[in-house]
Amino acid sequence: MLVTNIIGIGKAATTKARLQEQAMALFRQRGFDGTTVAQIAAAAGVTQVTFFRHFPTKDAVVFDDPYDPVIADVMAAQDRTLPALERVRTGLAAAWGSIPEPAINATRDRIRLIAGHARLAAGIWENNRRTEQLIVTALTGTGVGRVEARVAAGACLGGLTAALLDWASEPDGQDLPERMNAALALLGGQIGGPATAAGDADGSP
Repeated sequence: MLVTNIIGIGKAATTKARLQEQAMALFRQRGFDGTTVAQIAAAAGVTQVTFFRHFPTKDAVVFDDPYDPVIADVMAAQDRTLPALERVRTGLAAAWGSIPEPAINATRDRIRLIAGHARLAAGIWENNRRTEQLIVTALTGTGVGRVEARVAAGACLGGLTAALLDWASEPDGQDLPERMNAALALLGGQIGGPATAAGDADGSP
């Protein structure tokens, strides 16, 4: 999933975090296509060899998401009596709620960058597939059927990603946490009430 949580211990984690921070700063200044790996490495004070030790491609700097394993753990800890869809929805809400403010700011920058770049925007769905598989593994490990787990994970991640990309282009006065919470509430049928029909918005029967 497209969230950032730069948490780590030791030199390797510090170097990786610095590379991501410098890369995003350069992307804002020069654009994604106008920034090279050599420039990112130089800004972070490391060699290109070190860059590729942490990221296989420039795109990976944007999509690398060390928060995914945490999401999987949160999913496994949800109430097993709940339907799979609700477990995924509440699990994502719990995971999002634990992200510190600096990581939210970094996520905002990443989403805006991705939304404005055709190749990156397409790549977000491939990135979601990795997150989806982690969630599916967590759910099936607690007895949920494979198909049910995959549909639940796909529905929640797809809806959340669509809402985030929409927020990047049309924030409508919402900050990123508000948009995330609104999307998750919609997935749970909590906005407008379960009786609200599609035609109600324009007054049609």
